[in-house]
Amino acid sequence: MVKSIKIVGVGGQGTILLAKILTTALVDAGYDVKMSEIHGMSQRGGNVSSEIRFGDKVYSPVIEKGDASLLVSLEQMEAARNIGYLKKDGILIVNDYKIHSMVTLNGKVRYPENIIEELSSKVKTFKVDGTKKAIELGLDKVMNIIMLGATVKALKLEHLNFEEAIKNQVKPKFIDMNLEAYNIGLKQVML
Repeated sequence: MVKSIKIVGVGGQGTILLAKILTTALVDAGYDVKMSEIHGMSQRGGNVSSEIRFGDKVYSPVIEKGDASLLVSLEQMEAARNIGYLKKDGILIVNDYKIHSMVTLNGKVRYPENIIEELSSKVKTFKVDGTKKAIELGLDKVMNIIMLGATVKALKLEHLNFEEAIKNQVKPKFIDMNLEAYNIGLKQVML
């Protein structure tokens, strides 16, 4: 059986690193894995997404609308924009964080209220205070690794060697903090 994961965020949030660590651990565990990335205008705060499909045999990394087993969103609006990719029985993991665009900052458009509550009424949702917990840990940049931990827990993949994958993808001086962030993330999803 093939599982499909769509990871979405805004440039600078670490969407691609999260996807690379997840993919590395899955490949190391012997899964057939296909991954694609869309950077868009990521350096200017634009949308970034990664699609990962894994299982015994995977032919394409592309996730069609309504096909994702799991949607992981590092920002609330990105969850709303991409919810159509999720299966009816899929799971949404969303970071409780808002990044305002130019149109919301200059007052032309209001950032929608209650996004997470609305989405929670439609699909099984885990709200994660990833940014808040990362700041408490001392480095807001590890929010993506907190979200990785939540993703691993939701997929029931804790038995895979994600610690080794993290060690191989982050700078040595940040390994301990990233491992701590990963463990915090694991505790964010209660199945």
